Amino acid sequence: METFLGLDYPTCWFLVVGGLFSGYAILDGFDFGAGAWHLFFKKEQSRRIALNAVGPVWDGNEVWLVIGGGALFAGFPVMYATLFSSLYVPFMLFLVFIIFRAIAIEFRGKEPMLWWRRLWDVCYSISSIMLAFLLGVVLGNVLQGIAIGPNFEYAGSGFFEFLNPYALMTGVTTLTLFMAHGAIYLLLKTEGRLFAKLTYLLKKGMIFFMVSFAITSLYTLLYIPHLSDDFKSNPALFIMPLLTFMSIANVPRLASKRNYKMAFFFSSLTVSLLMVLVAIELYPNLLFSTLDPKYSLDIYEAASSDKSLGIMLLFVAIGGPLVLGYTFFVYRTFRGKVQLDDHSY
Repeated sequence: METFLGLDYPTCWFLVVGGLFSGYAILDGFDFGAGAWHLFFKKEQSRRIALNAVGPVWDGNEVWLVIGGGALFAGFPVMYATLFSSLYVPFMLFLVFIIFRAIAIEFRGKEPMLWWRRLWDVCYSISSIMLAFLLGVVLGNVLQGIAIGPNFEYAGSGFFEFLNPYALMTGVTTLTLFMAHGAIYLLLKTEGRLFAKLTYLLKKGMIFFMVSFAITSLYTLLYIPHLSDDFKSNPALFIMPLLTFMSIANVPRLASKRNYKMAFFFSSLTVSLLMVLVAIELYPNLLFSTLDPKYSLDIYEAASSDKSLGIMLLFVAIGGPLVLGYTFFVYRTFRGKVQLDDHSY
């Protein structure tokens, strides 16, 4: 098996896909969170400012989803096929809501009527909430395991089997995480009375996240034992949960000091560390089978050929810096507080 920097190609691609989805969770996570708060803002001016805070970046953030999905399909086609056929309903709902969210952002300011703007405000906020929740639901099913049978085919019995208690808890936890992340981003982009309201909302958001995260973590330890196997066999890995808890604790500490730039950094770091924990809990598996462990799918069974992975790693080496450079340029260009003008949403 060929290697790159001492790692076999499937492991390298596992890290690439994980990195792309981490970037997506950080970037689209805050604009989903900002959208989830949208209906809490009662004034038209406040809603316009909040919408224009994400206006220049929301579509660019979704580039990471497209690339991540493409990388998953190219690197692990068997996993891609099994995952999407197993979780067809949440993925289709995700597609519907992401379309409605984009339409709401673009259509809201096209007409001056109050009912028109309120309609798209509701669509925008509900779509943002559901997108964050559905991402968590998918993640919860991946972590808990899916009813995979012979030939890695889905063998589930129910149409809504994906709505199990653990997936619902993971969905709520993901939503509350993104809402706190989004509130911090909006604090960086706003001022005045909206800024004051967001400081209050952030406190509530952090409380809800910490409570939901604690409940989900406890449930994981008690009822999903296979996720802690790697930690038990290698105690050095416990440094990752410790770093995650420290990062989470740092967010409200920095927010209380009104150091929102560093709070946003640690909020982003929290998302990254949680994704690292997911990677540790899964590796080398990609999907656990709830029917029989022999049907679980690992990176070696799911991967494309070494030659294909090697060629695609070259594309990553070329395209990765371009995507990072583009992202940096966009955020650098649109830094600072939102100022509304005739061309704003």
